[in-house]
Amino acid sequence: MSVSVIEQAKIQAQVLVPLVKALQAELGEARANALVRKALGDLYRGFGEEFWRARNNTKNESDLGKAVSSAFGTYARDDALAYDVIEQTQDSFAFDVTRCAYAEFYKALGAPELGFLLVCTADFAIAEGFGPDIKLTRTQTIMQGADHCNFRYRRDAGGSQ
Repeated sequence: MSVSVIEQAKIQAQVLVPLVKALQAELGEARANALVRKALGDLYRGFGEEFWRARNNTKNESDLGKAVSSAFGTYARDDALAYDVIEQTQDSFAFDVTRCAYAEFYKALGAPELGFLLVCTADFAIAEGFGPDIKLTRTQTIMQGADHCNFRYRRDAGGSQ
């Protein structure tokens, strides 16, 4: 039986929350957060690369909507997220998260700002791992107090420069 991503996040929080708080006390919040973002960014970018490579090798798939929908389903497993799909095409996947168990968990811990740092910032690194032509835009999150998160994935027709 595999452990869902929400359960992994809860387990990881037992170590990461006190570690990040200690780093913030020692290095200052801005420096500690930058260090955590970089370390986790590299890890999550690798997850994105692995997922994209596996998806394209097994399904010979370049359909962004199907690929991101599949990846997102992993994070939504075990009722972790409720969301509404706004658009799904070969070159886009747009959705709004309307309920987030990750945010509920970190709010209950009294550390939603660490939830944003440890969970929400991963979204952009994972998207980077999908390739230089895939762009994620998100302007608000439940973790930061909004009523929904607005994810917009698009394939940039121009590709990388």
